[in-house]
Amino acid sequence: MGCKILVIDDEPKIREVVKAYLVKAGFKVLTTDNGLEAIRLTITEEPDLIILDLMLPGLSGEEVCRQIREFSQVPVIMLTAKSAEGDRIAGLELGADDYVCKPFSPRELVARVKAVLRRTARLGCSDAILRFNRSDLVIDLNGYEVFKADQPVSLTPTEFKLLTLLAQSPGQVFTRSLLTERLQGFDYGGYDRTIDVHIKNLRKKIETDSQNPQYILTVYGVGYKFGVEPDV
Repeated sequence: MGCKILVIDDEPKIREVVKAYLVKAGFKVLTTDNGLEAIRLTITEEPDLIILDLMLPGLSGEEVCRQIREFSQVPVIMLTAKSAEGDRIAGLELGADDYVCKPFSPRELVARVKAVLRRTARLGCSDAILRFNRSDLVIDLNGYEVFKADQPVSLTPTEFKLLTLLAQSPGQVFTRSLLTERLQGFDYGGYDRTIDVHIKNLRKKIETDSQNPQYILTVYGVGYKFGVEPDV
C-alpha cells in the first residue's frame, strides 16, 4: 500500500495540482481546505505525511501544526506564500520537517515529500521502493529485493545494507570508517578495506559498466557516495 499524504490548502487549484502529481508518484492522497477537518483526518486517517498551507481561513496553519504536534510526530511540510526568513524559522520551530514557498514546482514538492519520508524512516509505504534512472535500478527496502533492468539481483545481507545506506542519501559522502560503523555497529580495524571488496562486488551486480560506475562513486581519499537521485 502506498504512503498516505494529507494535503491542506484553501486554494482548490493547488489541491488539485498537488494531488495529481502525488497520485502519479504512487501516493494515496487526502485533501481538505479546513484546519479543524485536517486535525480530525490526522487522527482518523493517520497519514504518513502532511502538506500544510499556513494561510488558512479560521484556524491558521501554524495552529493546526501546533495542535497536531501535541499528539503526533507525523512529518509536516509547510507550503505557503510566507517566504520571509522569520516565517520559515518560525515554521520549523513549530515542528515542521520542511518548508516550501509559493510559487513552487510540483515536481520539486514530490521530491521533497520523498526525501522527508526517507529521512524520517517511514518505510511502511510506497517510498520504501526506490527507483533510479527510470527504474533501471529498483530497491525494495521492505522486501529486501533489488532489480537491475527488470532482472532480480542477488545480494548478500551486507551488500544490501550497504547499497540501501548509500542509495537513501544520494550525494552524501560516506567515509569507509563511517560505513563500517553503520554496517557493523562498531569500529573494527581492518574492516575498511573489506568495504572496498563489498563495493567492488556491488558494482559488478548493479552497474551497467562496473569500470565506469554511475551509481556507486568513489570520492578519492575519502570514501564513497551514491551518484544518482531517485526517480520523481
